[in-house]
Amino acid sequence: MRDNIVPVDAPGRLRGLGVDEFQLHGGFWGDLQSTNTAATLRHCLEWMERLGWIANFDRVAAGDLDGDRPGWQFSDSEIYKLMEALAWEYGRTSEAWADETFTALTERIAAAQDDDGYLNTCYGHAGQADRYSDLPSGHELYCTGHLLQAAVARVRTVGEDKLVEVARQAADQVCREFGDDGSNGLCGHPEIEVGLAELGRALNEPRYTEQARLFIERRGRGTLKPITLLDASYFQDDIPIRKADAWRGHAVRALYLAAGAVDVAVDTDDTDLVNAIARQWDRSVERRTYLTGGMGSRHQDEGFGEDWELPPDRAYCETCAGIASNMVSWRLFLATGDVKYADLMERTFYNVIAASPAEDGRAFFYANPLHQRSAAADVRPDEVNPRAEGGVRAPWFDVSCCPTNLARTLASWQAYAASVEGDTVSLLQYANGDMRIELGDGEELALRVTTAYPHEGTIRIEVLEAPDRPITLRLRVPHWADGARLANDTGARAVEPGWARAHDSLEKGAVVVLKLPVEPRFTWPDERIDAVRGCVAVERGPLVLCAESTDLPNAEAIETFRVDPSIPPLAEGDGALVQATMAAATNTPGVLPYGPNPRRIDAAATLELSLIPYHRWAQRGSATMRVFLPTT
Repeated sequence: MRDNIVPVDAPGRLRGLGVDEFQLHGGFWGDLQSTNTAATLRHCLEWMERLGWIANFDRVAAGDLDGDRPGWQFSDSEIYKLMEALAWEYGRTSEAWADETFTALTERIAAAQDDDGYLNTCYGHAGQADRYSDLPSGHELYCTGHLLQAAVARVRTVGEDKLVEVARQAADQVCREFGDDGSNGLCGHPEIEVGLAELGRALNEPRYTEQARLFIERRGRGTLKPITLLDASYFQDDIPIRKADAWRGHAVRALYLAAGAVDVAVDTDDTDLVNAIARQWDRSVERRTYLTGGMGSRHQDEGFGEDWELPPDRAYCETCAGIASNMVSWRLFLATGDVKYADLMERTFYNVIAASPAEDGRAFFYANPLHQRSAAADVRPDEVNPRAEGGVRAPWFDVSCCPTNLARTLASWQAYAASVEGDTVSLLQYANGDMRIELGDGEELALRVTTAYPHEGTIRIEVLEAPDRPITLRLRVPHWADGARLANDTGARAVEPGWARAHDSLEKGAVVVLKLPVEPRFTWPDERIDAVRGCVAVERGPLVLCAESTDLPNAEAIETFRVDPSIPPLAEGDGALVQATMAAATNTPGVLPYGPNPRRIDAAATLELSLIPYHRWAQRGSATMRVFLPTT
């Protein structure tokens, strides 16, 4: 039985959870969040103090700007992302260290703010370039956008405080500078749009929403001066946003802009703009997205390729792009109620975002390829590393946007776990923990979720408290979950992918059990993806699996085996076993690897090949790896 998917009557009637409405208790996401709390937040703070990025604010406040300024021109944004993470952390846990650190950083940042509200450590002061003198590459408005998002996190968890006042003054300065009576300039890296839109909503200030709208509508007219080898699409300045059919150019820029556009569209009842972003989502997911949910197939511009251009070994799939993808999907879900957006979020959460951090929370992937041809060089454990160094998690990068982005995402993960619309609660992402959800009239629904998902498919929901009136509970059945079953006090039944209505009238003590099939399964690529034609992947529940050279006789073997797709994969631990043949290398030195007849390499051995969850690859050390496996 499946509920029909019906969009809400007006955009934006759904809401997500407050970070204090769902307390995680271990499990997949609870463990990741605990590591973020215990290690990653402090790790990011230590590195930015060590490199002098935070001290840039102290130098501006003191007027001590002699010498080179450490960090890229956008390094301010990393401090703001960490502060957003700290705000969510304190709102969720009441952890004193998080609040004390947030407050201390606020004091240092506020001291660097100019009297008119302008705030940046790279421009606008003695010995520096003028304000807004390099809009294509300066990132001033980008940094301000992240400041505003940090302030929104503070409003949502504590209320208005000193940082919120700093952000308000900065937003007012932007509105004066770039409003209808000011400059018609744009920032080369979208982010101010989503920051203004979020702050406008949080503070009920329509001026900020309107300024975000102005920035969005100005794009696509070639205003920004191109960079060598990069055209206007890199800045999202090639096509007006309402006319674009797919995302293109720099992936993070495209997705941040799309997120801001959905926010503005919802808050201004602009259905056409929502539909434009939904259209771009459809085509980009259909033709420009990797099996992991990763986005961005080109290294040169960290950007989207053309339709079907999805080479696994050259996949960029920046961690920040995965986070930005979920920002867009989340907003589209809240605007429309369509379950497909939550499905993509799950895929991206497990196979891009969860893949980035090392087990200790102190090293990270920047890029997330689906095929690693050679084991990566040893990481420099106490130095800044190249940002796209493939196949190795590094403690810090030259451009270190991903660690702080990951920190703020993990700190607020439970916000995406469910939605509320009136007296209907929908569970979207499954994790172990207790929910206490405020309904529209202030009454609460309390649920306990017990699950070992994604490694096991059973999700048990117990009602701890419920109002004395009908409350509807819906559960998302993932698109891959053919054969799912739902049991409640009326019995058990099969449920199809989409929405499963668990109860129309919840009472204390009621129990609902959803069972999802998480057995390994083959997944075949579209024939139009040239790079993986003749290959197959294996998934298990929401997890993409991969072969890693650690489980093979030698590193070169990763390129020489073929999987027999006539034999279904078998479960092994949290991975799978597939039947494969290993070929012997027969290359002739100095002879081209081509010929008048098909080259066939005789199988040298038959073996059962172990596959592991993609998010765990390279945790056991540097290795070669592939997701798509050639078939016999």
